[in-house]
Amino acid sequence: MRKIFSIFLLALATVFTACDASRQGTDGPVIAPPAPETPQTPETNTETTTENDEFNYLVDEFADIKILRYQIPGWKDLSLKEQKLVYYLVEAGLSGRDIMWAQNYRHNLKIRKALENIYTNYQGDKTSEDWKEFETYLKRVWFSNGIHHHYSNAKLKPGFSKDYFDTLLAETNTELNGEAYEVIFNDKDNKKVNLNQEEGLLLGSAVNFYGPDVTAAEAEAFYAKKESPNPEKPLSYGLNSRLVKQNGELVEQVYKADGLYGDAITEIISWLEKAEAVAENEKQAKALGLLIDYYTTGDLQTWDDYNVAWVEATEGNIDYINSFIEVYNDPIGYRGSYENIVQIKDFDMSKKMQVFEDNVQWFEDNAPIMDEHKKEEVVGVTYKTVVVAGEAGDASPSTPIGVNLPNANWIRKAHGSKSVSLGNIIEAYNQAGGSEKLHEFAHDEEEIRLAEKYGELSGKLHTALHEVVGHASGQINPGVGETKETLKSYASTMEEGRADLVGLYYLMDPKLEELGLVENAEELGKASYDSYIRNAMLVQLLRIEPGDDIEEAHMRNRMWVSAWVIEKGREDGVIEKVTKDGKTYYDIKDYQKLRELFGDLLRETQRIKSEGDYEAAKNLVENYGVKVDQDIHQEVIERNEPFKSAPYSGFVNPVLVPETNASGEIIKIEVTQPESFETQMLEYTRKYNLLDENEAAE
Repeated sequence: MRKIFSIFLLALATVFTACDASRQGTDGPVIAPPAPETPQTPETNTETTTENDEFNYLVDEFADIKILRYQIPGWKDLSLKEQKLVYYLVEAGLSGRDIMWAQNYRHNLKIRKALENIYTNYQGDKTSEDWKEFETYLKRVWFSNGIHHHYSNAKLKPGFSKDYFDTLLAETNTELNGEAYEVIFNDKDNKKVNLNQEEGLLLGSAVNFYGPDVTAAEAEAFYAKKESPNPEKPLSYGLNSRLVKQNGELVEQVYKADGLYGDAITEIISWLEKAEAVAENEKQAKALGLLIDYYTTGDLQTWDDYNVAWVEATEGNIDYINSFIEVYNDPIGYRGSYENIVQIKDFDMSKKMQVFEDNVQWFEDNAPIMDEHKKEEVVGVTYKTVVVAGEAGDASPSTPIGVNLPNANWIRKAHGSKSVSLGNIIEAYNQAGGSEKLHEFAHDEEEIRLAEKYGELSGKLHTALHEVVGHASGQINPGVGETKETLKSYASTMEEGRADLVGLYYLMDPKLEELGLVENAEELGKASYDSYIRNAMLVQLLRIEPGDDIEEAHMRNRMWVSAWVIEKGREDGVIEKVTKDGKTYYDIKDYQKLRELFGDLLRETQRIKSEGDYEAAKNLVENYGVKVDQDIHQEVIERNEPFKSAPYSGFVNPVLVPETNASGEIIKIEVTQPESFETQMLEYTRKYNLLDENEAAE
């Protein structure tokens, strides 16, 4: 998996990054308070904004969620043809929105339909605490694309009673019964993604990638029998299908135009065909054509052909991510979640960050890993800062801040990869932060000073190193299978930890000064190391419930990286666990020695991946990345109580509004902002409700 998520407030903040990790948390200060509301346009339920308007980033806040807006700078600089391309790609993405809901849980679409019917038709008391709890529950379900928390994977618990819900159903003539009704209140399907093998990786997971009676052993045995036509180019078996039992036999239900989720996929294809017609160049058009073919047929060879064409289509101002891609939601790492990100090139920032592309081979050659695990030639890496124009599926409302694709190792080795940093998303986080947690959890004033001085730059450089160098680095030994086959349920956390370690190792390297990226690499590295350890050992614990183990892959990788270096450096006093005024802190005493430890762990992590050493991966993750000190966890919760800022953030999308002439041709596309989170969610259901809720539950 190659997705980076923010767990930090950029700008003058302490910063830490990790791919698909944290769907946003904060421990940094506000650069500017939210601006006043901009004028609303009631007839369209949107706000019209320009880049020069004082922009209101904050939309809503509820439970543990903050909803923000983002702008699309440079929109008016695009040609009409380019704007059309963006619009068509955004519509293609939104057309698959319901697929993500269906993938997350088999009853999600039924439950959403019932909740939204209640919300839009209830005429009773809307000032009561029960109604407020209902509204909050619905918003949480919207945010998570289903009834399981978007980050912890735990089932959302309603704050209203079953009796009150029955009243709402009756008074709005809403029908919801059977398992879809009971599961809201009972203890069944409590975890969307379960990584505790004792409970069964699949039987203990509610995610709808497998039939309810399919076990992990059965699924792995099913795919072990499949052989790719070319073993050097292994197909991504399982990526675009649901595995179920029919008459006792395992059968794949393939996502394609005439297959599972076909109605939504057919609509996606129709918009992609429009996009293909206005492509910027032949390579871009070729890639779009192959993506259409893939959606039409569900053929995995076509998927690989598309990825090769996509990664080689580097010219043009517009790019996109679309399809079934990331496997984090699959406990055994085969099946891809639907997602879409449409992006516009940020020319200025991309030029500044191209230095990593130009020097990626130097980083590979000087990495502290075994020579046999290094690539002789790192090819085709591109890194761009982009402006997001729209997101859907697994990328929305909770969004990454950076992405590196494709995921297939053989394509990355032979054809390269694309890495992007989502500049306007980062800017929105930057403008909506808060500083309280930095001051609470940092050990001393020097740690705070370094975070405030280097936090923003540290975050950008770690993201770039993680994506461009980290995911592009290293190679698997000949004859060793893909990591999903060798490292199994530990593949994702091992890969993200490996990429994090590459970034951590180089953030204190004088090479960054030589390249003109930073004036003082030592201080930058200190700020980065402080932030990483502080987050892993303390702040990120706010994301799990007391008594729970760590299960999310990125939380695990931050924990096992940090806990390992703390233990290995104990004899030399590299990191000291400090109790001050009854509060726990981590004080780094020897930053250079810590860098060496990061290098040692990177070497071992790369060896594990290169050799497919499952037992070593299991021991590393289970011994260092899963268990939580419950006393410290409770302490962190208590220390966080005074702070009001929600630990997770996500976004509403700007709305692209086309204007047509008498012939129906688009002559102008205006960017507007939704009035509210609920307005956008209800509008999405109205426009993109393309799947039968019963199809997902079968």
